[in-house]
Amino acid sequence: MASIMTNASALTALQSLNATNKNLEATQARISTGYRVSQASDNAAYWSIATTMRSDNQAMSTVSDALGLGASKVDTAYTGMNSAIDTINQIKTKLLSSYGQTDASKEKTQVEIAALQAQLKGYADGATFSGTNMLSVNSGTATAAADVKIVSAFNRNASGAASVSTIDVNVESIKLYEAGTTAGTVKGILDAARVGATGVITATAQNPTLGAAAAAGDTYSVATMSIFSGTAGASDSQIGEMMNVVDAALKDMTNAATKLGAAKSSIDLQKTFTQSLMDSIDRGVGQLVDADMNKESTRLQALQVQQQLGIQALSIANGSSQTILSLFRG
Repeated sequence: MASIMTNASALTALQSLNATNKNLEATQARISTGYRVSQASDNAAYWSIATTMRSDNQAMSTVSDALGLGASKVDTAYTGMNSAIDTINQIKTKLLSSYGQTDASKEKTQVEIAALQAQLKGYADGATFSGTNMLSVNSGTATAAADVKIVSAFNRNASGAASVSTIDVNVESIKLYEAGTTAGTVKGILDAARVGATGVITATAQNPTLGAAAAAGDTYSVATMSIFSGTAGASDSQIGEMMNVVDAALKDMTNAATKLGAAKSSIDLQKTFTQSLMDSIDRGVGQLVDADMNKESTRLQALQVQQQLGIQALSIANGSSQTILSLFRG
């Protein structure tokens, strides 16, 4: 049936052309943005996953920065500890050289030891980075120095709950000086009172009488020990106990340096892992939402041809109505 009111061919051609134009718009959007899924309407599930993972990646970028800051803090403390170890070795050498010497020689050596003790305090006080000092601390009203916590990871479990992991540095076990005076506070490695016979840290100090034989229970501190005071020089037995104390402190400092080195290594490994994880997430998100540009460019050319053919088909369908006129010609 020929009708001038309803052109079925034109309607079909128009629907086909509209579908082609819609597909063409979608393909052009993918090419211009580079994304196959750029908004929730493209694919709600993939868009939601990609948005969450991009947010987590930004958080991990902050974690990477925190690890860098933490590494600098630990490295600063490690540098200060190494310098202090070199200096305390010099004190040990000075004590050994004064063994069996006259009081006059011990007086001169004491000047050198005092300068080295001041240098130790200077190293500890100077080992500060971004307001954090692990070697010279003041615990205040607390009886122990607070751990230094370094953010190391941003985690999300299967249920979607987020959490933060940290690498903790136990400052109490590596501090060299403690300014806190609260009852029960343990002094640092260098300013703690140590039993001369064993080098063990004790809470009960017993000051020796210089020049006398070493007495049971005499205590010494690396930070304040003296081989000459006033007119009296330390006896050889007292110098021997001072050497015990210095040697015990040196062992504690070596252990502390090992802990700092282990923490630095952990931070470096975690930083490398975090960067690799961020790269993996970027690749995973890309597989979900990125457009295949080779495929889209081929599709674009095909749709452009379809669009041209659709326009031509619509033109032909519209022109078919003109044939009805020939039915009414004489």
